[in-house]
Amino acid sequence: MTRFVTVANVSEIGPGNREVFDIEEHYIAVFNVDGTYYAIEDVCTHDDGPLADGELYGFQIECPRHGARFDIRTGAVLSMPAVIPVPRYEVRVEGDDIQIGFED
Repeated sequence: MTRFVTVANVSEIGPGNREVFDIEEHYIAVFNVDGTYYAIEDVCTHDDGPLADGELYGFQIECPRHGARFDIRTGAVLSMPAVIPVPRYEVRVEGDDIQIGFED
């Protein structure tokens, strides 16, 4: 069962922006791409670096340390040196609240 946690108001993360939240011992990066929100763990699976500090190219986030790329929609690895996908989280908007889903 999925439990949703409110992390922000839609006015706090404008199109093209991202924010990182410390939720239940996880750093989660929430991205707004053209009004749709995506959430992934803010930790590169290659070297534990912060992904949200990297450049966003469409739906691809590039780790600022070594250039690994991940798809923010799925968490999939798109380029080396990473080989393990980054965890992704379901996102929903309820009213003006951005909520992240956690599996119980």
